[in-house]
Amino acid sequence: MTSDLLDGGPVPDHDWERAAELISSATEVALACHIAPDGDALGSMLAAGLALRAAGKRVAASFGDRRFEVPRLLRFLPGQDLLVGPGDYPAAPDLMITFDAAVADRLGVLAENAGKARELIVVDHHPSNPGFGTLNLVDPAAASTTTLVEKLLHRLGLPVDEAIATCLYTGLVTDTGSFRHSSTTPAAHRMAARLVATGLNTEEIARQLWDRSPFGYLKALGAVLDRVTLEPEVGGGLVWTFVARTDRAAHGLPYDAVEGIIDVIRRADEADVAVVLKEDDDGVWQVSTRSKGGTDVARLCAALGGGGHARAAGFTSHLPVEETMARLRALVAEGTSP
Repeated sequence: MTSDLLDGGPVPDHDWERAAELISSATEVALACHIAPDGDALGSMLAAGLALRAAGKRVAASFGDRRFEVPRLLRFLPGQDLLVGPGDYPAAPDLMITFDAAVADRLGVLAENAGKARELIVVDHHPSNPGFGTLNLVDPAAASTTTLVEKLLHRLGLPVDEAIATCLYTGLVTDTGSFRHSSTTPAAHRMAARLVATGLNTEEIARQLWDRSPFGYLKALGAVLDRVTLEPEVGGGLVWTFVARTDRAAHGLPYDAVEGIIDVIRRADEADVAVVLKEDDDGVWQVSTRSKGGTDVARLCAALGGGGHARAAGFTSHLPVEETMARLRALVAEGTSP
């Protein structure tokens, strides 16, 4: 077995052992990931759920969105029969495990359930995570939360089949940007090799994640790019745009269909920081930020009530676009100082 799985990294060995003991002794396990789940959050949770169900555990998995719906791009993931709506989730679980949630609030309506859990294991890789569980498996150096789930499954002695590997690999490639981001380590590539060896279809995973979208997305993208703004004088350069509900409605697009726009905007050579504001179905602005490395966007977003990683972070704003951007622009101009 490779050292990647034997080495717990910053997580003390006794914490891994305690997690394995709690899970092994449980008959029912409640799993939760952060709201509006991405590939790492949902992939982590479903991988763990599939492995635990195969081991004979009763599993309930969920995320705390009031509109409970799996994002369109992730509907290919196996294990979705494990999912239950927040209303059917255990109110006070004996054992609850959260995945990829940096703070309890990111669990949405399930934060209350987490607060009532007898044992709460937090599995995460965000540097801003304060450790809100009774047991915290948090490693900021990990390339993805799925890398920690792979370690946990190894500690439990549970095999990784093709379905589980598909979930783990999805989290790994989405959080490393297909191994382009600075979070990509030799260990991440070794993990990918182990997962590919199970027989998973990497070409199909890539197609589902990045090579498909509704035609309406192209039309909406044109409108969004037409209003993109470049402010080279702000910090190391700022490029931003917004996607209103009306943009999506004009082309029949759900909210999750516009998630990838930030990856188009961030390509501007003249800007270190890229920002996309996306209006959700409730009229609230979900703000995504990216940095090429000159600005710690996690600190900027934390100052505005959000969080994330140094080069990829976000926050929620109830203010209009211009007011939101005025606050964020001031922080970008000051660098990483809130």
